[in-house]
Amino acid sequence: MSAEQMHRDVHPIDDDLVRRLIAEQFPRWEGLAVERWPSGGTVNAVYRLGDDMVVRMPLVRGGAEDVAREREWLPRLAPRLPTRIPEVLGAGEPARGYPWPWSVYRWLPGETPEAGALGEPLLLAGDLAAFVTAMRSMTPSAAPKAYRGGPVASQDAETRAAIEELRGIPEEGVDCDAAAAVWEEALRAPGWDGPPVWLHADLMPGNLLIDGGRLAAVIDFGCAGVGDPACDLFPAWNLLPAAARELFREALAVDDATWIRGRGRALSQALIALPYYRRTNPAMARNARHVIRAVLGEG
Repeated sequence: MSAEQMHRDVHPIDDDLVRRLIAEQFPRWEGLAVERWPSGGTVNAVYRLGDDMVVRMPLVRGGAEDVAREREWLPRLAPRLPTRIPEVLGAGEPARGYPWPWSVYRWLPGETPEAGALGEPLLLAGDLAAFVTAMRSMTPSAAPKAYRGGPVASQDAETRAAIEELRGIPEEGVDCDAAAAVWEEALRAPGWDGPPVWLHADLMPGNLLIDGGRLAAVIDFGCAGVGDPACDLFPAWNLLPAAARELFREALAVDDATWIRGRGRALSQALIALPYYRRTNPAMARNARHVIRAVLGEG
């Protein structure tokens, strides 16, 4: 199924619309090749523009809200990070019936990592920890709140609903009682009582690029902001094998409570994603299954 079928109220986007918007708003790039780029993302259509640019256009209103956040914060974050992040080259505006702002970015080379097929998992774990550490060390003023950055309990109702929905999908084979127990443990864990820290807040494999087994870039900062540091522990379960997971934790000096919250948050995201995307987004569903296995396999 196409990306447009993942959500309700998706605005249709096609190659011709992108070409017309580029020609009208960025005439210097008129005539460059426009090609839809296969992506496991859930809120943006992605188009390659020429050889060294990419166009990202929100499919839904929620994605549109992320555009302004990236335009404001990417230039401020980039000099402080050890890893390449997107660079906005053009700020597109609504036109031709397309209702939201959109952006042109510099193309970042690299491949999307796949759990179970990492060339250098220990080195990648160190790279990810360095990125997270650098994010946490920043203190820009007027920082926004990160998506998912609040208390674990803010996800309680949605997580419990997803567990009950998965009980009705036995072919997925999720041990829903075990999942509920991990979630309960996360709810009982002490909350973060320190100052909010800067987070990417969506460190899914689809938002990472690797080259030669090492972290080459981190993309999609639409969820970024400040909040609970547990939110940036996602790679421990959505990507890294056990030994690399432990190295990642050690490099970040994660205490037990934060680790339990991070595990619960990763599981919650996977439990919610699996029934929602299982028929519309194979990449998201596949990663959700991996996270559930990784988390429940730890016990």
